[in-house]
Amino acid sequence: MSVETFVPSDKVVSLTDSALKHFSKKLQNSDKKWIRLSTKVSGCTGYAYVIDFAEGPSEGDETVEAGENVMVAVDNSAVSLIRGTEIDYVTEGVNGIIKYNNPNVVDECGCGESFNIG
Repeated sequence: MSVETFVPSDKVVSLTDSALKHFSKKLQNSDKKWIRLSTKVSGCTGYAYVIDFAEGPSEGDETVEAGENVMVAVDNSAVSLIRGTEIDYVTEGVNGIIKYNNPNVVDECGCGESFNIG
């Protein structure tokens, strides 16, 4: 068993190798070319992450070339909430789960649906 330390990036978002492989495969099977990350007001602590597939970035989005032909557009209104976030894809039992390592989070709800920043 190894222990990994999360070190925030200066990018808006970054993807682990596992997340890159996951999203690369999803995009290959889709007519969309981009991953778009945004947030919405949700849950008991404030915000929830939203990932969609898109034709391209919307006006005002920040863009990140994540690697393996994966391009990420980040909704301008979400940038301050998620700057430095690492997106990971992990397998828990038989389920694949997208995890967000967000250095801005100060509180999360118990069920993991929402987060708040300080």
